[in-house]
Amino acid sequence: MSGDGDGTQFTVLGRIDELGPGGLTQLYAHPEPEPHIPRSCWVRGNMIASIDGGATSDGKSGALGRAGDRAVFAALREVADVVVVGASTARVENYAGVQLSATQRRSRQLRGQAEVPPIAVLTRSGRVEHDARVLRHTEVTPLILTSADAVSDTRARLGGFAEVLDASGGEPDSVDLRIALGLLADRGLVRVLTEGGPGVLGMFTAQQVLDEMCLTVAPVLVGGASHRIVTGPAEVHTAMRLRHALTDDDGYLYLRYSRSGAACSDAAQ
Repeated sequence: MSGDGDGTQFTVLGRIDELGPGGLTQLYAHPEPEPHIPRSCWVRGNMIASIDGGATSDGKSGALGRAGDRAVFAALREVADVVVVGASTARVENYAGVQLSATQRRSRQLRGQAEVPPIAVLTRSGRVEHDARVLRHTEVTPLILTSADAVSDTRARLGGFAEVLDASGGEPDSVDLRIALGLLADRGLVRVLTEGGPGVLGMFTAQQVLDEMCLTVAPVLVGGASHRIVTGPAEVHTAMRLRHALTDDDGYLYLRYSRSGAACSDAAQ
């Protein structure tokens, strides 16, 4: 740690390649619940952005990543109970079910988790193609969190390929995130990882239900009209606290923030 003339203290970043076996999953462990308090969802976002703030390159976020980002992506999925994604992102990024190794599955079992977390797709319209990879290439049944107006038609179209749930609140043509999180918590899926896209992250941010953000900063400039990692009509100001910062030989930064005042276990810090 060092300082400059105005007294600001700076800390040298840790390197991602210096972590031992299992180090990433330990570093990204979810907070442990308080004893005797019913468990609610801890919502973690994971996104990647260029150094000029672009969330995609050639229209896809995956085009920004390299080996280190893929390792963090895998570690976050390994410790999650459920992966939440918007229908548009699932379509553009060609989502399939989560794939885990035998070692990862065993680690999850030891933590009391199911071997493989399901994908939960947020879509107020219910427009998920019946032959989408997220439905067909998966070991566990995905969840479709949709509106009351769309739930019957979506169930009829998707049949037994997904569990379709009504996640509406007071507006039958929309999805209420707090209702959606309650449905996940009722199923014991409280370690929530959302992978966006920007519109979905904007909804979580606007409704003040995003507890944590994991951001990979890719050392590239993309220019153009690429979206930011969070978009939407509502502007909010949510104070965040840096939990850790990592880097690697490719020059990527791996930043983890949680909401100021949000409970976070020592293991997760």
